[in-house]
Amino acid sequence: MPELAYSLHLGSDKNRKNVSKRNGKNNLSGTTSLLNNAIQNVRQLSKVDKHNYRKYDNNQDLIEIVRGTSSPLDDVKELYLSEFEEARLEYNSKQSRPSRMIENYFDNVSNNEKKDLACEIIIELGDREYWDTKDEIFKKKMSEVYKKQVDDLELLVSNFKVASAIIHYDETSPHIHIVGVPIKYKNKNGMEKQVGKSDVFTKESLIRLQDKMRTLCIEEFNEVYNLDSTLKQKQKGRNRDIHVSDMDNYIEMKKQIEKNTENLKQANKKSSELKQNSKNIKDKIDKLKISKINKDNYILSKEDKDSFIYFIEKVDNTNKEYDKIQTLSNTLVNAHEQLKDKNNKIKTLTENNEALNLRVKTLNDTIKEKNNEISFLKSKIDDFKNAFEYWKNRFEKLIFFLYSKLHRWYDKDDKYIDVINDMYENNVLNNDDIDELDLSKEKDDYER
Repeated sequence: MPELAYSLHLGSDKNRKNVSKRNGKNNLSGTTSLLNNAIQNVRQLSKVDKHNYRKYDNNQDLIEIVRGTSSPLDDVKELYLSEFEEARLEYNSKQSRPSRMIENYFDNVSNNEKKDLACEIIIELGDREYWDTKDEIFKKKMSEVYKKQVDDLELLVSNFKVASAIIHYDETSPHIHIVGVPIKYKNKNGMEKQVGKSDVFTKESLIRLQDKMRTLCIEEFNEVYNLDSTLKQKQKGRNRDIHVSDMDNYIEMKKQIEKNTENLKQANKKSSELKQNSKNIKDKIDKLKISKINKDNYILSKEDKDSFIYFIEKVDNTNKEYDKIQTLSNTLVNAHEQLKDKNNKIKTLTENNEALNLRVKTLNDTIKEKNNEISFLKSKIDDFKNAFEYWKNRFEKLIFFLYSKLHRWYDKDDKYIDVINDMYENNVLNNDDIDELDLSKEKDDYER
């Protein structure tokens, strides 16, 4: 079962450099997944809109919308309204000067060169070599995998709000473009709720995020495809994957194996020749005759003949031992392959277990966070209840005071009547309060 590479890239200003653009065009996967930049303003977001939905060639047959609409630009605008409008209005209500007010937060961020308007994350599993051998039906099953990856991303980074997610099947390797807005809360300066890429995504947090996302992705892939695939080893310090064959020690080991294989071939050849020579020598020795007349012939003693025979038998035994070693070697190779297969299965089970543990931990953390929010809200409710009881008692005392002063108000000063009228006109008291004071009947009697 082939090992799969996994990549998760966040758009960055660094990707605008020429070297990054070349890497993006010539990367191993055969896609433009590395050729992505930070989305700093509406102009750049418009380019992302056209690229992700393939508007430049009106070719939408091989793309699939997972989140949002056919316009990532409109999706981000809509997200800005739903996420920041309340904070914008609250901020404006506290401003004494109109010049400090924010009329449109989307435009405000777009015109601010120090902020990114949105972020784009590109996720890809498998490279060109893997996907070149797969048909369209097999590729399209990645939709279910990538949909789960979007859910995982929202679960792991709760303050990153996804506006658009679109899968591309029109390049060699299927991949997904996710556009969203990172949010930072409880800001002391400006709006209480703001966009904040550098607060949400740091170098360290991205490393942790990719480690978690790749663990979840291979588990989801195996579940959808009913396979036991594993991930390629992740290269330290890089946001990409490498295969074991990319390592220096592997290349050196491979050279040694090739060298030993050649030596083994030569040894096999010599062994075959030795076997043949031994047979020839046996035949010659068996045909020797003792001759006292013909001086051209050698005369061998029985002792010499036995020595030659012993030597030949020894060579034969050596060859038999060599054959046994060769058989043992083949057995060890088979055992090694079986062990490798077992290790791959163990690796798959380990990765699945890590994915399960990660989900449980993430859900437990989410539950803990929600429980904290519930406890906080309960304390707020208790505060509101106490405040309500306090002001309710105060209001009842006020009503009792007015009642005591006005129940026989025709014997009293008219200034209390003015107070009642002012409170009624300013909606401090309503008709029910007037009825509770029971003044209407006495007032009618007085006016008659």
